[in-house]
Amino acid sequence: MRRIVAYVITSLDGAVDDPNRLFPADVDPDHPEPPTFDDELIARESALIGQQDAVLLGRHMYDAWSRYWPTSDVQPFADFINGVKKYVVTSTPLTTEWGDAEAVHGTLADTVRDLKALPGNDIGVHGSIELAQSLIAEGLVDELHLAVAPVVDPEGRRLFERATDLQRLALVSATPTPTGALWLVYRPRGDAPASR
Repeated sequence: MRRIVAYVITSLDGAVDDPNRLFPADVDPDHPEPPTFDDELIARESALIGQQDAVLLGRHMYDAWSRYWPTSDVQPFADFINGVKKYVVTSTPLTTEWGDAEAVHGTLADTVRDLKALPGNDIGVHGSIELAQSLIAEGLVDELHLAVAPVVDPEGRRLFERATDLQRLALVSATPTPTGALWLVYRPRGDAPASR
């Protein structure tokens, strides 16, 4: 069965609004200083999206990304997001065309159940913070990948601010990177092997 796999770039204290604030893009490549989205993070991201053949997006993220990614050359994500099947959680028709995109309606639980019943690989959740918050709060995420920047950011939303019940997660893996970032993978407790 397909899985819902959320991927979020976050600060140590859970700020998730601005990945460019956490990992600035204008770092001198000859003299990188933390935090940088380094080769290890790029490799982890590449492996993650290589297992996905669909994404679930919130409407605001779809509208923003449909204007940005078709002309972007930021790899490996540009080729992935432009070519992948996109399911957009919305109550109104899509007004922007962007590859293979489809509006989906109904409750999140029903939407997730229906998408997971289709044949295919993992379904990614990327960048859609409100959607990710809701999926996490409802216990609908099968695996959570966090790219954690070695910074503390007092601004913006926090990933788990919508969670109202205690949720126990099992650490699947924790990978430090050369520039001090972490790639953390969690699953709901009871569904994960012993952490490495």
